[in-house]
Amino acid sequence: MGFVKEFAVFLHQNDAIKFGDFTLSSGKKSSYYVDLRVVPSFPHQFRKMVKDLQALISDQIGYDNFDCLASVPTGGLVIASALAIETVKPLVYVRSQPKEHGTSKSIEGKIEKGVKILMVDDVATTGTSVSNAITLLKEAGAKITDVYVVIDRLEGADKLLQSQGVKIHSLTNILEITEILHKESLVSDQVLEKVKNQIK
Repeated sequence: MGFVKEFAVFLHQNDAIKFGDFTLSSGKKSSYYVDLRVVPSFPHQFRKMVKDLQALISDQIGYDNFDCLASVPTGGLVIASALAIETVKPLVYVRSQPKEHGTSKSIEGKIEKGVKILMVDDVATTGTSVSNAITLLKEAGAKITDVYVVIDRLEGADKLLQSQGVKIHSLTNILEITEILHKESLVSDQVLEKVKNQIK
């Protein structure tokens, strides 16, 4: 539990998590905003986050259960790149839109048919971008059974990915983070209540 508590407080102190009224890129309203793109600016915290994710993967599925890592730009790709270096595994990534020039590829990197891929992302909300990436990777002949994210916003990603035969794992989730911040008297009862209502 040590890492998550420290991480939650760190995110709050550095405005990587903000509570209020926000409109997400999907157009959806939210009572909070999480931006993990600030984390790599703090190398010790970034390394700790990556190492914790690495340990979780090792404990839960083991390195022998995948051949390659995959992610989606940009938030997840930064984390997946660090993981690829730590685990010494190949890395590919899936563009949300194919390149306009050159080869117009959607998948960057080398994929062999039958390769077992572990998908990595920073934050899961509804899971749409990861789901689309999984579809493209499967079309290219890859096998995917697991996705790892740092924070699960608990807004349906697990159900969507389950329908593709993929299980989502997370280092922490928005409820755990908010409950820690509430316990530390960093957020109000009202904020905690709003987050709980958003998850339902």
